[in-house]
Amino acid sequence: MAYTPDMPTAARRLLDAARKLDSDGRADVAAYLFGLAAECALKAVAQTIPEARRDDVLYAHFPQLRTVLRDVLSSRRAQELRRLIESDRFLNEWEIKIRYARADDIRNKPVKDWEEQAVKAINLMERA
Repeated sequence: MAYTPDMPTAARRLLDAARKLDSDGRADVAAYLFGLAAECALKAVAQTIPEARRDDVLYAHFPQLRTVLRDVLSSRRAQELRRLIESDRFLNEWEIKIRYARADDIRNKPVKDWEEQAVKAINLMERA
């Protein structure tokens, strides 16, 4: 069965689920979902920018997604997205492989920062 990508809906859903898991003491699982929420929001914004409507953007994950976006974003319309991801602090230490990590390894990561960054990405998405 094929699924139709809906990045804005996915971003909001993942953020909501992550917050619920985090409040239930499952920061280890919430951390993964915060990063995915941010990725979905970034990809939703990228789809509104002509030079970023590419498969390599759509299918990349952090930290590679940051590199791909930095390489393709050049227009004035892309400035806000570029500013958001330009900082190496954005999703620092988060990567898609976190899904395989031990819970103890994740608890020492900046999970609250990832939540804040997911919110920033979703806010940018809502304005795009």
